[in-house]
Amino acid sequence: MEEATLLGAPILAKKGMDTLLEKRCSELQRALDRLEFISKHDALLILKSAISAPKLIYTLRSSACTDHPALDSFDSLLRNGLSKIINIQVDDIAWIQASLPVRDGGLGIRSVASLAPSAFLASAAATLGLQTAILRNCNLPEDLTMQATMAIWSSKYNQPAPVENLTQSQKSWDIISIQADKNTVTASFTDPQNNARIAAVSAPHASDWLSAMPITACGLRLDDEAIRIAVALRLGVPICEPHLCHCGSQVNAMGTHGLSCKKGTGRMSRHQLINDITFRAATKAGVPVIKEPAGLSRTDGKRPDGVTLFPWREGRSLAWDVTVIDTFAASYLTASADHAGGAAEIAAKRKTIKYSSLPTNYEFCPIAFETMGPINEEGCDFISAIGAA
Repeated sequence: MEEATLLGAPILAKKGMDTLLEKRCSELQRALDRLEFISKHDALLILKSAISAPKLIYTLRSSACTDHPALDSFDSLLRNGLSKIINIQVDDIAWIQASLPVRDGGLGIRSVASLAPSAFLASAAATLGLQTAILRNCNLPEDLTMQATMAIWSSKYNQPAPVENLTQSQKSWDIISIQADKNTVTASFTDPQNNARIAAVSAPHASDWLSAMPITACGLRLDDEAIRIAVALRLGVPICEPHLCHCGSQVNAMGTHGLSCKKGTGRMSRHQLINDITFRAATKAGVPVIKEPAGLSRTDGKRPDGVTLFPWREGRSLAWDVTVIDTFAASYLTASADHAGGAAEIAAKRKTIKYSSLPTNYEFCPIAFETMGPINEEGCDFISAIGAA
């Protein structure tokens, strides 16, 4: 009886929960050992979407297991697994950030210890009416497990609990724990570079690569080293050993100098790749375009990266020009730390001024990308319009 379960949920919290969570930890460890042998992109997607919190969410909602030590063991396995799979050092602050949802700058590898009270309290509130209807003729005692979980939640976050129908929504409970973790992460920062990093990775579309299926035929698969660097930059953990760059600048362990090094080989390739993707996307959407049109140039002779051959809006063709700037560059850092996409908007305005001399029968759109992901608003609208075509 001590190990009995109902629809997979332990009836008695102690013995049954111990057995179930030990089994889940064992299954997770076996899966993590196998993920080390496949592509990092595939492994990260599987870790985030399949074998982490999703494997325990039913248990968290159906049984009171808040503060069970096995939940911390499960989280520890996730943290170590992330470190081994991606080949990075994940410190305490980096792990808290990694456990945040993707939209909040994390990796979406949710901490089950953090989710447990929110999941159980929302489930208990949502099923209370049904329980009362089924057991209406019984003299039921107070739900002590719900009260105990509520006490733990209140003491941990020191915030008012959701009220009325919001108590039935796990999101309403979870958003408070997420905000507490975000505050912990930001409170640990002492420099504007980290503030700029968190703002950038939380910007719209800056995290889309984490949700993309790694399909090679569509050009959506990142190689192992690209995944390692992308995750390390996102979490603010060391990428390399400090060394002297061939341009003469000192490179720190975070490796961000390479994003804007004047002698770096990646600057031009990033620009060309983004422009090529824009060109091919427009073509696939049925929008006739050409690259670097002859006869259309600025006063200094430089041409835009592309132009539509047919009118785009109000009878005018659209010319665009791509630029990629570094979120952490000294000239942009203040704007990047102040708000997400600040550097991209500055670069976009500069592009607009440079192409102000174009004939009035052309509409100009700057497409400014930051190295950490944000896109300027006007460029984002253009890309979205192509995607919707």
